[in-house]
Amino acid sequence: MPSALAPLDYYRATCSPDSYPTLDGARECAVCIIGAGFAGLGTAFALHERGVTDVVVLEAQHVGFGASGRNGGFVFGGFSLDERALLAQAGPDHARALYGLTVAAVDTIRERIARHGIACEAREAGVLLANWFDDDRVLDERHRFMAEHMGAQWQRISRAELSEMLLTTRYHGALLEPAAFHFHPLKYVQGLARVLSGHGVAIHEHSRAARVERAGDGWRIATARGQVRAREVVMCCGGYLGRLQRKLASCALPIATYVMTTEPLGERLGEAIRTHAAVYDTRFAFDYYRALPDTRLLWGGRIAVRDRDPAAVSRLLYCDMLKVYPQLAGVRVEHAWSGMMSYARHKMPQLGRLPDGMWYAMGFGGHGVGPTTLAGELLACAILGDPEGMRRFEQWGLPSTGGPAGKLAAQLVYWYHELRDLMRS
Repeated sequence: MPSALAPLDYYRATCSPDSYPTLDGARECAVCIIGAGFAGLGTAFALHERGVTDVVVLEAQHVGFGASGRNGGFVFGGFSLDERALLAQAGPDHARALYGLTVAAVDTIRERIARHGIACEAREAGVLLANWFDDDRVLDERHRFMAEHMGAQWQRISRAELSEMLLTTRYHGALLEPAAFHFHPLKYVQGLARVLSGHGVAIHEHSRAARVERAGDGWRIATARGQVRAREVVMCCGGYLGRLQRKLASCALPIATYVMTTEPLGERLGEAIRTHAAVYDTRFAFDYYRALPDTRLLWGGRIAVRDRDPAAVSRLLYCDMLKVYPQLAGVRVEHAWSGMMSYARHKMPQLGRLPDGMWYAMGFGGHGVGPTTLAGELLACAILGDPEGMRRFEQWGLPSTGGPAGKLAAQLVYWYHELRDLMRS
């Protein structure tokens, strides 16, 4: 049951992070990246792998501060835009190729973990899409569609098979994405930073970019105690961009999501969950959860336009958990948190270059681990003279999210789909 909560979220409470100095004074580099999350460090990593280490990364807080260090830890293919909409908008060949790039990005993450020995609790157990609705056609159609149009070989899990993995009457079969996995996202992003720092990439924490401006044929990025002069600048600020770049800020919708972890459950975990696979369900407003190595249950869900305090998050998600697993009544919630994600109106990543020459990567909310890694690869190639891959995302562009009205519209859309799912079930 919700009770006194730990002062830190679970990920920060279970890390011993390295620290990086605040920028103090002036320095020059080839590429300055603003934001030390998945997208920013992914770009730095892709540049490093291509021989470019003259890179400075500026982070306003600490490595992995935003959604990169607070998410559910699911590593799988796809975008926030669902695959049917992707097919309708991009056409069959382009949609299949884009989806394939995210699957390749999952393999890139897996390979980096192995090659650099990043200890991030990676669990190679797949991800289950559990059917909330008592209608087999939901899974049958999804299974067939993903195989025919995306080349995805998911496995059909029968109702009986699923009942042995998830001890609940809430679900009606599932699809297993076997090539997916899950991990401790903050340990992973900290691992990336450690490798980069060891190879000469300069990372500066607590070094908020206060001003970014053109300076001759390059850029000047000012912080409270220093400045960076760079030939190229890359903006990777996600849901915490603020007013740093007005054009980009007008095209990003910061949306909050909520996560909690229980106390260690020990053998009691087996009363509810008997699989190492991560789980989400077929509703628009779905739950997502996974068993952690220390037998805690991490549970996330809901979407809102504002943060909530940890106690409120704990109460909401505890009730959601008991709707699926009433046998867990009475377990304590030890950590709860919320954080802002960056969404685009079209729900696809926003990658590109502004007319003034600034590179950017944002809009990964809701499905960001693979696509942020993909973004880093494409940005690195573009910076080094090959923008072809990044052009695959041009059709979605930078539409305005509508400011406060856009936030209200997003909340209303969420409530509408939540009500529709409730009526359907």
